[in-house]
Amino acid sequence: QVQLVESGGGLVQAGGSLRLSCAASGIIFSDNNMGWYRRAPGKQRELVARISTGGGTYYADSVKGRFTISRDNAKNTVYLQMNSLKPEDTAVYYCTVDRFSQRIVLGTSQYWGQGTQVTVSS
Repeated sequence: QVQLVESGGGLVQAGGSLRLSCAASGIIFSDNNMGWYRRAPGKQRELVARISTGGGTYYADSVKGRFTISRDNAKNTVYLQMNSLKPEDTAVYYCTVDRFSQRIVLGTSQYWGQGTQVTVSS
């Protein structure tokens, strides 16, 4: 059974930092692409960042230069380091996994975490 468990969300002031973690189980982690999505109130779900099995990364324009996605295959964990946070980054952040990178991009991957709330105050 595949499980993705996110942690690290919370309340932070604008300009601050948070690091999200997503621990995966039930998969061969190194064989899978990982992604972070977010959903803000009243908005559609948005792909924030993706990391491939080879370590290649993608970022949404809105977070480039501020967020960094990384993975630790030994710990079966993907991270999202978020710096210079803005109120518009407020959302529930979800981790997702798929063997096929395109499914991460399209948001059609099969497995998703439960989400972790990030709130940035102005």
